[in-house]
Amino acid sequence: MTRIEELKDFGIEISDSMKEGNVIIDVYTQWCGPCKFLSPILEKLKDEGLFKLIKIDLDQNRALGNRFGITAIPTLLFFRNGDLYDGIIEIQGQPLVKNGLMIGAGNESTIREIVGKMN
Repeated sequence: MTRIEELKDFGIEISDSMKEGNVIIDVYTQWCGPCKFLSPILEKLKDEGLFKLIKIDLDQNRALGNRFGITAIPTLLFFRNGDLYDGIIEIQGQPLVKNGLMIGAGNESTIREIVGKMN
């Protein structure tokens, strides 16, 4: 089981508030078009209090990408109460989140539904 505190090993600041509730880590790059589409959606939902958000530029943190086997961006990592979400979350019969990772950009309603299913 991956704990959110382990991300400190990759130079990511984890506050105590990140150890409870829902946290999404947005792994992106500056040059990624789908990442630019997804970013304002994540910011809006974070501002609504749906989850806490950490943004990590993969070009600046390859070690994190290697740790999670990230080969495509954007990739979202979903944590619940300090643990990487363990399991599969399906939306309309399609598995979108597998063992805490979602690869590709989702729309606002999809992200809302995923977070709702985490609770």
